[in-house]
Formats: sequence, structure tokens, C-alpha cells
Amino acid sequence: MSTAKPPVYKVLVVDDDPDIVELLEFNLRKEGYLTASAGDGRQALDVAAEFGPDIVLLDVMMPHLDGIAACRLLREQPRFRDTYILFLTARAEEFSEVAAFEAGADDFIAKPIKPRALLSRLAALKRRDQDPHAAIEAIEINGLRIDRTGFAVYQEGRKITLPKKEFELLAFLAAAPHKVFNREELLQNIWGNDVFVLARTVDVHVRKVREKVGDHHIQTIKGVGYKFNAD
Repeated sequence: MSTAKPPVYKVLVVDDDPDIVELLEFNLRKEGYLTASAGDGRQALDVAAEFGPDIVLLDVMMPHLDGIAACRLLREQPRFRDTYILFLTARAEEFSEVAAFEAGADDFIAKPIKPRALLSRLAALKRRDQDPHAAIEAIEINGLRIDRTGFAVYQEGRKITLPKKEFELLAFLAAAPHKVFNREELLQNIWGNDVFVLARTVDVHVRKVREKVGDHHIQTIKGVGYKFNAD
């Protein structure tokens, strides 16, 4: 009886620092990932089209086309809407982080990059993809059907596709209607303890979800946090 092999993940490393690219590719290949690389945003788009990555590690500050613009252009292509995009940046200013998530990023990793921590983060993404229990649940509430299998939301028969973090935020809130979650709880449950993101990140994602599914589904509790409105 043969055992199916786990899928091999393809990772595109995009950074204008060749030392960083070499370090990351070396560690990724040791863990069994297939890798490709690019030195700027424009090249990243060309390589992505040919390579078809499952995960993109994307620097922010690069020549020719910066990471924010490259991420936005990738997300505009249907084949990359579900691709994990993680930003690698030395910039800690809030506007950089907010801009990254606005562009469709799934995660935000600060430099200097620790390969072991990065590999742990990628392993968590793989486990989530391969967990058979994560995809069996569907939530139907307040006119929405949240399909965990397809990472999609249906509203009156119309399919709404959300980036992964936006989907997870909506699904998490909808799973416990009327319960109020503060920003710290949402950061911990959606992004995890080992991800250094700002509380403002939650506000950005809530706003983007509201733009797509309607303002009334997620209610702001001033000074506390957010809850799903099931009324």
C-alpha cells in the first residue's frame, strides 16, 4: 500500500539583496521547497508567471517596481489570488504594514530574517492547507454562506472571493456571533503569536471585508473591538 507524498510547495523569493536571496533559497531547499528568485518587482511578475509559486516572499523597497505594487498586480491575476504573499521588510513604520495588507499581503515579516522562524511560519501555512478538518465547515448566518472549503463567501447566490486573512477574520467572527473580540484577540487568533503586526492591521482588514460583504455584518464596539452582527 503506497502512501501519498505531501505536495511540494514552490516559493518565489523576491529581494534586491542577493545575500538575502541566497540565504533564504539555501534554507528553503534544505526543507524540500522548490525555489525561484527575482531581484525586483518587475522581474518577480515575469518569474511568477513562469514558475507559478504557492508562496511569495516579497521585499518592499526594491528598484523598478516596489513590493507593494508587485503584490497588487499579482492579486489582480486570478491564478495568484490564493497564493500566500509574505512581505519581507526592514521598514517598521505603520504605513508600510498597512499598505502591505491593503495590497493583499497575508503576512508581514521584519528583517533581519531568522530562517528558522521563517520556516516555522511556512510550515504553519502548509499545515493549515493540509488539515482536513479546516475545510469541512460552512457557516450560514445573516444572509451569508461562508464556505471554508472554497475560501469563499456567498451572498444571495453571488460568490465573493476574499484574500485568506480577510476570509479568516470574517469566518472567525461569524463562528461566534454576538461575541465581542478585541484587536489583540483577533491578532492572536488570525495572525498567531509569532507574527509581529500592529493592532491597526485588524482595522484595515475589517474595512476591506465591509467593502466586499456590506457594512452591517461586522459591528464596531467603540473602545472594545468587533463582533459579527447576526441580527
